[in-house]
Amino acid sequence: MLVLFGPPGAGKGTQAAFLCDELGVPQVATGDIFRKHLKEGTELGELARSYIDKGQLVPDEVVWDLVENRLSETDCDGGVLLDGFPRSVRQAELFVDWANRVGRKVDAVVSLEVADEHLMARLTGRRTCLSCGASYHVIHSPSKVEGVCDRCGSEVIQRTDDTEETVAKRLETYHSQTAPVLDYFENLGLVRRVDGVGDIQAITERLRLAIA
Repeated sequence: MLVLFGPPGAGKGTQAAFLCDELGVPQVATGDIFRKHLKEGTELGELARSYIDKGQLVPDEVVWDLVENRLSETDCDGGVLLDGFPRSVRQAELFVDWANRVGRKVDAVVSLEVADEHLMARLTGRRTCLSCGASYHVIHSPSKVEGVCDRCGSEVIQRTDDTEETVAKRLETYHSQTAPVLDYFENLGLVRRVDGVGDIQAITERLRLAIA
């Protein structure tokens, strides 16, 4: 089992898709798991909703129950790439304890290393089509006509969670709450650090070498 780790905007989702195709393993992302359980109204989904509806953080034990449920499905038997989990030291402890108990191996925790100034430029430069959801970037991949979607002609906007103020808060939360998880895995000798700046294909190649 591999864990892909990194701050918001590091490119985890993009790289996870490439790696999963190459390795032939499923991508397990907590966001996808939450959406599935909430949509299907499962017992775990309703438990998570009871916290979300109150504006509270879903407890680590509940998050882990959702992830464990997914990891126990048969398509994960041959390996898995975790994206966006664990996000706290407690979640990491529950994950490692489970892996040891059921005889599953955490092979590596690959950390995409990107400095905050790069992340700020990436995230605040993102633009999204209101209608079809197409993604653009004001520097790397702008629409042909500013503010107009190439695909459907609808308005292209900056999402509220991509403003400089919001991004700064997200990075602050990452450093204070999520980054300590890396220290936990470092103590277990599992962390492999990869430079996450540069061409997408070059970063993919660095990841290949890190997990080889």
